[in-house]
Amino acid sequence: MNAFSHWTLPAKIAAVILLAGWVVCIAVNWPGHLSYDSILQLLQGRTGRYNTWHPPVMAWLLGLGDRIVPGGGLFVALDATLAFGALLAVLALAPGRAGWPAVAVALAAALSPQLAIYPGIVWKDVLFAAAGVAGFACLAHAVARWEQPRARAILLSAAILLVCLAALARQNGLVVLPFACGAAGWVAWRRSASRLRGGAVGIGLFLASFLIVFVAKSALEARSDGESGPAEQFRVLQIYDLAGAIAQDRDFPLAALSADNHELADALRQESPRFYTPVRNDPLLSAPAMQAPLGNVDDEALGADWWTLVLHHTELYLRVRADDFYWLLFTPDIVACRPIFTGIEGPAAEMKALGLAPRRDGRDFALERYGKAFLNTPVLSHIPFALIAMGSIILLLRRGRPADIAMAAMLGAALAFTASFFAIAISCDYRYVYALDLSAIAALLYLALDPKSAREGTP
Repeated sequence: MNAFSHWTLPAKIAAVILLAGWVVCIAVNWPGHLSYDSILQLLQGRTGRYNTWHPPVMAWLLGLGDRIVPGGGLFVALDATLAFGALLAVLALAPGRAGWPAVAVALAAALSPQLAIYPGIVWKDVLFAAAGVAGFACLAHAVARWEQPRARAILLSAAILLVCLAALARQNGLVVLPFACGAAGWVAWRRSASRLRGGAVGIGLFLASFLIVFVAKSALEARSDGESGPAEQFRVLQIYDLAGAIAQDRDFPLAALSADNHELADALRQESPRFYTPVRNDPLLSAPAMQAPLGNVDDEALGADWWTLVLHHTELYLRVRADDFYWLLFTPDIVACRPIFTGIEGPAAEMKALGLAPRRDGRDFALERYGKAFLNTPVLSHIPFALIAMGSIILLLRRGRPADIAMAAMLGAALAFTASFFAIAISCDYRYVYALDLSAIAALLYLALDPKSAREGTP
């Protein structure tokens, strides 16, 4: 029997569009767009010596691909395959019900910069989003086949491995694990009418996935340079928050720094009103007067003043964090938040070691023009995607199919991931919340397969 015999004509057309989009995405972006961070990670992957400023799984994957085809091309192919494969998997959840709305969503998705350009950029944010959405798509298939033990086991295993990859790709990516495992536990409870069994499935999967992430992370960090990237990032966040507090209230006390690290205290007093911006931390940290103090930071004094801000000047802390988060989510100046990147650029020494030259050719400029054509439209704005995500959760949970629960969990994970930036955002770069856009696109395609039942809430 033809495996596609039960697919409607619109479902087949939508699949062709997505397959064509996948091929075109790889072709027009090959061998990938590499920014400063991408160059460093590619070199780490080639040498097998990682640092932990960025999750080392990126460098490891880049290194694997680089051994086969030098450069980032195979990594780009992986990201594109995960992103478009996730949408094809979503389409395959109900291909016998798909109508023309699914074709429209598939076409819009394939033409969007989120699918046409972003998988071609060697960024951890793209890997996180693509692996996460692909993992939840596999989970949706697994719970839809809950009564088929072999299929369920295979699909659950694929789902867990993919969400673990997502968790390894971003420092705050662990948020996806409880949502994925919780969705599986919820379906197990509904199918067995046993809360105990549902809880056991959810907790068991969470422990297994957490163990996978822990072991993989430990193995990768065993090949690191010994420096603690997360500790340095937390130090930058603390300095950034204190600078924001001083920019809003010049009388904010820096008692510990003034006593034990007065150079940094004086620099913050002097430079924060001039250089602090909620757009990004670079202007402040690059200020000439900050360079010497940043090379000799007293972590204990810095931490004491930061905790004073958080615990005893909470309103001020929340105002600072709200400004940073507002710029990240609402991107009031979309150009300043760098939504499109094409070409190759990075530090000269590392690029020479890789045998790479800077690249800004005609194709890069054409892709950049295409992406920037969507500036100041809903296509390159996180807010419409956040609204789609929240509305979709309501529709999915009301309809309540097993696959609906998995897709709602995907959206919940994307929103929780986005919300985590309230505490940690130090830049408004659009790519940081790319996962929200891709998750909303996947959910919209899923709902478009059977919009009538979604609207009416009928199973």
